[in-house]
Amino acid sequence: MILFLDYDGVLHPDAAYLVGGKPVLRAKGELFMWAPILEEALVPHPGVQIVLSTSWVRVLKSFTRTRAYLPPLLQDRVIGATWHSAMARHHEGVHRVDASWFSEMSRYAQIARYVSRAGPRAANWLAIDDDCEGWPAALGNHLIATDGALGLSSESVQGALRARLMMMNSGD
Repeated sequence: MILFLDYDGVLHPDAAYLVGGKPVLRAKGELFMWAPILEEALVPHPGVQIVLSTSWVRVLKSFTRTRAYLPPLLQDRVIGATWHSAMARHHEGVHRVDASWFSEMSRYAQIARYVSRAGPRAANWLAIDDDCEGWPAALGNHLIATDGALGLSSESVQGALRARLMMMNSGD
């Protein structure tokens, strides 16, 4: 199973900004303060792999740097990202200079693009995100929607995540 993971509004409040090239949280708490909640929820599901669907990969211009912000147990599960630096140069085989096409897509469209390109290995997937724009109602069961201020600190979100993981990963 693939878990598409956003950072802002999920692992900490949606109030992270780049200051001097480094992410800084401009809200109470600290960056990734809710990451332990995700680690704990994933313990019973060792087969869950993470694909980063956060804008951090594009903004920091580095998949490796973005992954390194996660705690080691989550880093070990990361297999990719919806954004790759090559996308700034090419889009579906057509040379592009403007990399904004990707950021203009909804988060759902970014994930759907990854799923369609990944084929059968991405057939079983779930996303955790505070950006629900463009999600088709028919695929609502693939989204754990968070409040950008509360992220995974919300007990109802934690319950929904655990239930969805259990349902989708019953084959672990």
